This record gives sequence, C-alpha cells and structure tokens, in this order.
Amino acid sequence: MNRLQNRTIVITGASGGIGAAMARRFADEGANVVLADLDESALATSSSGLDPHRTLICAADVSVPAQVEKLVARAIERFGTLHAMVANAGIEGVVAPIVQLSPEDLDRVLAVNVRGVFLCMKYAAPHMIAQGRGVIVVTSSIAGLIGSPGLSAYVSSKHAVMGLVKTAAIELAPRGVRVVAINPGPIENRMMRSIEEQAAPGAGAQVKHGFEAQVPFHRYGRNEEIAALAAFLVSDDASYCTGAAFVADGGFTAQ
Repeated sequence: MNRLQNRTIVITGASGGIGAAMARRFADEGANVVLADLDESALATSSSGLDPHRTLICAADVSVPAQVEKLVARAIERFGTLHAMVANAGIEGVVAPIVQLSPEDLDRVLAVNVRGVFLCMKYAAPHMIAQGRGVIVVTSSIAGLIGSPGLSAYVSSKHAVMGLVKTAAIELAPRGVRVVAINPGPIENRMMRSIEEQAAPGAGAQVKHGFEAQVPFHRYGRNEEIAALAAFLVSDDASYCTGAAFVADGGFTAQ
C-alpha cells in the first residue's frame, strides 16, 4: 500500500512508542518522514532501518517557538513541501491528587502537551494554506474526553488539545487543511509504565491488570494500531474527516 507516496510528514515525539511506530508505518506507505524529539540519539534509534534518503531527524523542543519554526523549515528545505504535521509529542507528568500537585508540575505538562500542539499548528498551517491542502493530526487521549483521578495535569492538557483541534479545523477547512485528533486508550508503551508505577510504586503490574480489566478487549492497545489509524487520517482516504476525535481505546469509553 502506497497511500502516502512522496508525502512529507513531520512527527513530533518520534522517539516514543507511538511516534516511532508512526514513522515506520508512514515510511512503509511511501512517505518522506521527519522525526523530531528532544534527544537526537534516541531519534537515531527510532529511524534505524528507514530509508535515509526519505528520512530526516531533528532535535527539537516543541514548547519553544523558534525550534518548532525551524523544524518545519528544515522539513520543507529537505523535501520541498509539507503535507502533514503529526503533533504527537506529549508527557504524562506527575500522577498525584490535585491538592498535592505543584503549579510547576502542571505548567510542565501544559507546556509540552498544549503549547507544543499550538506551535505545531501555528508554524505548519501557513505552508499548508499556501499550497491549498494539508493535514494536522494531534495525538490526544481518552483523557481528553473523560476524567481520571490523579492525572489532573494530563487530563487538563488533553481537554485543551481537543479545543485546539476543533477550533483549528473550523479555521482551516476553507483553506483546504484538515485537523483531526487521535484519542488512544491505554497503550503498551513507556508512558503507561510510568503511570502504573507512579500510581502504585513497586506494584505497577497490579495497576496494569486493573486497567486491562476495564477495557472490553481486556488488553492494552499496540503502538502499531495507533500508527495504522494515523496513516489513514493523513491519507486522502480521510479527505472528509476534520474537527473530530478518532478514538482507539478497545471500547473503554463506550461503557
């Protein structure tokens, strides 16, 4: 399948489980991929096995405007255009009740998860508007749809992200640019390990078992399952999709 042949796609948070899986899936479908994250050495690992002629890695902090602007510029300089921005970078932050969470803990999560998404939209959209087409995909979470005790910073950030997605979709639709969100449930990766261990230090496996029991499929999702959904959303197969949340949670929020 070559739905993404010669498309140029930027993926932030590309050294993480979902981001790295997206990079592989997009590349398999023929795309030029630009992998961005804080750690260039981790990006080198994520890009291992990808065609170097169709791959660019860029160290960037998505909360810093100049770095996001440079990321977009480098992608266009290397590949000539920008078809899709996948704003995937995100952090879980501290797991704690609101009364125990520090303002600094909240600010750190909002800086990456909300400001980072805003900046990706801000600097990618003008290029897409100029060419009359483009797609912005934001990795949100079911935490953007429901509450979760102990995760107030993360939940707040993902609810804010959904507001950005809906607003940007309305603003950009007349210019040919689509904006959508992916809302995963629990996924088998580092972030869930962190949440599990923070929730019950030394007993993370028991927390995971409890989460899995709440999912109708009785398992966590795989990074590759989220990447497959992202590949659909950045392709022309999703040409009438904008402003929506695409939930991949094994039925968790259907209950």
